[in-house]
Amino acid sequence: MGAKIAEIIQIIDGAIWGVPLMVAIMGTGLFLSCRLGFLQFRKLGRALKFAVKNEESDEGDVTSFGALCTALAATIGTGNIVGVATAIGLGGPGALFWMVAAACLGMATKYSEGVLALKYRVTMPDGHKLGGPFCYIEHGMGSRWKWLAIMFAIFGALAGALGIGTATQMNGIASAVQNFADPNMEHTVSIFGNDISIATVIAAIVVTAIVIVVIIGGISRIAKISEKLVPFMAIIYVTVCLLILVFNYKAIPGAIVEIVEGAFGLKAVGGGFVGAMLAAMSSGVARGIFSNEAGLGSAPIAAAAAKTKEPVRQGLVSMTGTFIDTVIICNMTGLTIMVTGAYKGSAEGAAMTATAFGEGLPWGNQVGAFLLMVCLALFAFTTILGWNYYGERCFEYLMKGNMKAVIGYRWLYVFAVFAGPFLTLNTVWAVADILNALMALPNLIALLALNGVIVAETRSYFKRAALGQVDGFETLNNK
Repeated sequence: MGAKIAEIIQIIDGAIWGVPLMVAIMGTGLFLSCRLGFLQFRKLGRALKFAVKNEESDEGDVTSFGALCTALAATIGTGNIVGVATAIGLGGPGALFWMVAAACLGMATKYSEGVLALKYRVTMPDGHKLGGPFCYIEHGMGSRWKWLAIMFAIFGALAGALGIGTATQMNGIASAVQNFADPNMEHTVSIFGNDISIATVIAAIVVTAIVIVVIIGGISRIAKISEKLVPFMAIIYVTVCLLILVFNYKAIPGAIVEIVEGAFGLKAVGGGFVGAMLAAMSSGVARGIFSNEAGLGSAPIAAAAAKTKEPVRQGLVSMTGTFIDTVIICNMTGLTIMVTGAYKGSAEGAAMTATAFGEGLPWGNQVGAFLLMVCLALFAFTTILGWNYYGERCFEYLMKGNMKAVIGYRWLYVFAVFAGPFLTLNTVWAVADILNALMALPNLIALLALNGVIVAETRSYFKRAALGQVDGFETLNNK
């Protein structure tokens, strides 16, 4: 019976994350890019500056940088390590090209989400801010669309507690620890009739305890931890990847050629180039969207807590998250896999990246395995924190601000974190995929319905900025 249910879940997952949804997400990103004059490229420099220079404002709960780091905490996860390897394994080297292409369009989507999150956020009785797709659907599209807002909140709360935020991430941490500390399963205990490594059990207990300590403090503590941990882990990971690229620099030109050729099926025989191109595109776009979450509607929940009065300013900050997550970090993973030739072997997923780390550095496989374990554990841990915040805010909306109910959700979340290593991973990932897709649909409808609001806010902001009336910076002059 359990096997049949798992099979059904896999079928649903494959159907939902098919071509229609990817076209909807990419199409929305392209539409918004055109409406905004490809603002994500023209204003990227300004956006990166805003990301690290907070606005002087009493509005909101955390700094703009804190809100960005909270969103990055949720998006920079196992997808950056496992997802990239999976995309290359399924779609070939060309998948990396389409992953970055999806991110470029996704930056416009993330920008739009950030603008709407700030514009339509609400202040709760205790003074904290609540916002996200459920708010901009209800207050932007009108009360008659509240049912759509409720649907998003339901799927968001479930995705946090039962999907991407808990079991999948904890399983990744436990697997990394076990592969390093007890790769041969020499020290095990029996749990529910299954042999589980003691290293896995210890990892589950330790991580769960730390999660409890952090999330009790709410968004302020999550943001403070994220502000320190996210830049630290990103710098470590990118540094390791850069070292691999330096030690294998001669292979970089050939890797770039393979990526471009694979993206357009140029090496396929006969008419097979179309199929090769579609395979690369499908795999790269799907994993790219899953990694940076552009269009899913998760990031604007964190953006709504930012201490800023300007929706466009936070929109610019929000879009840097996709740039950092995919264009930089996912790209680094993909290039290390390419230059080391790890994708040519039989390894899949995390094992492929582990091979790249082990063979790409001159200090032996054990050092590479340790570095990957540290990076994977940090990435997954921060995702647990970020998605806890997303899930709680969705549940708060559903419970109309009843914080006792939110605390109950919090403990359910903690239990799901602890249970993660002991669940069937493929089924859990499939459930996470399905819930993420169901979140995306209401959000995409709202982004398209409110595109006029986004454009109007953008024009107003840059008109005032050109006159030096916002931000406290020098006149922008549309630079």
